[in-house]
Amino acid sequence: MPALPQNIVKTLINFLYHEAKKRGFNRVVLGVSGGLDSAVVAVLSKMTFNNHLQVLLMPSITSSKSSLTDGIALCEQFEIPYQIQPITQYDEAFRINHKDANLIRKGNFCTRVRMALLYDLSHQIRALVVGTSNKSELMLGYGTVYGDLAYAINPIGDFFKTQVYELAKLLNIPKNIIDKKPTADLYAGQSDEEELGYSYQEIDKLLLDISNIYSDFSQIDIKQLFSMGYDKEIVNAIVPRIKNNLFKQTLPFNYKIR
Repeated sequence: MPALPQNIVKTLINFLYHEAKKRGFNRVVLGVSGGLDSAVVAVLSKMTFNNHLQVLLMPSITSSKSSLTDGIALCEQFEIPYQIQPITQYDEAFRINHKDANLIRKGNFCTRVRMALLYDLSHQIRALVVGTSNKSELMLGYGTVYGDLAYAINPIGDFFKTQVYELAKLLNIPKNIIDKKPTADLYAGQSDEEELGYSYQEIDKLLLDISNIYSDFSQIDIKQLFSMGYDKEIVNAIVPRIKNNLFKQTLPFNYKIR
């Protein structure tokens, strides 16, 4: 994985400031989950906007206790303004009305509720919503449409997960957040790497080559990746996932009257 550019923190602060200003905002909001990605974005946002920032912590019925406690500890350590808005009542209502829903449906619903609350707060205090998805997640389609994939700007969207770890160290993110298993917290015990079948370190090597070779991911040639020495199992697991989730990276498409 390429080393991070020099002065990358300053570059990202400039990105956040100028992109918000370009859209007419001097305040931002984002959700903090207690995980690595949102911790990095929260600290970058604090460095950029000082107290013109509001963070929401939105635990669901199945959120782990450490998600909330780690999120609170991060905000207090870096003096980040935050609110706790549990979404348990929405989560419970969905479960009552959709008893047949599987874990993914329940998790996606909660993710969309969180984004609805973020956008409601953004309207209330006139702030821009900042995203926290990394490049690995975006390439894999590992996110919820109109959930965590809904935002105005994103400082880490071009950083692979392994690079976000390096950013976290530069920003002095607490070690317990850096060391915890990556999770979307969609349901109790959920882990990104167990669900994907491979560690991000393994996946990112493949994703890096794919992003360097192909400008159009629908044209990925698995035979070419085999010839580069990649294991068939990881290629056959990851490439279809990328192709099947490409729709998540496109804007809504409207019919054109001709």
